[in-house]
Amino acid sequence: MNPVVMRFAPVFMLVLLLSAAGVTWKVQDWRYGKALAEQARLQAETLRQLTLSSAIAQQHETDKRLALEQQLSTSEQTHYRALSDAQRDQDRLRDRLATADVRLSVLLDADDVAAGCAVPATTRPGGVDHGAPRARLDPAHAQRIIAITDAGDRGLIALQACQAYIRALGR
Repeated sequence: MNPVVMRFAPVFMLVLLLSAAGVTWKVQDWRYGKALAEQARLQAETLRQLTLSSAIAQQHETDKRLALEQQLSTSEQTHYRALSDAQRDQDRLRDRLATADVRLSVLLDADDVAAGCAVPATTRPGGVDHGAPRARLDPAHAQRIIAITDAGDRGLIALQACQAYIRALGR
């Protein structure tokens, strides 16, 4: 071999080796760049799907909330109507008691000797009532009883409204 060639052979090999390393580096760069681009595209697609599913879930929850609000509004109107009907009926009964249009009476137990009053079990000869013996209440006491039942009715209606509200929330 030629001494000049032998002298430049290591340099030539080094240049050849560096060129091969540079080409390999560039090929790896292209390959990894392509893989990173694919990974970024997949990540963007995943984020888009997550955003879409989140928006759908949020819309579903909003629809459920609106349906619940509408149901609660309807329930509230129903219970308000029941409360105002009960109030109107109580007022009408109270007015009828005040004008003596109706009298409040209680059934008496004719067999109760402990009560200390002997009420005949049969009606008077001129009476039309063939039922159990009754005693009329004083109008003031009747008004108080009506007020107590009015408060009880309101409490029951409020309880029903609360129960309907809890049932609606539990769905």
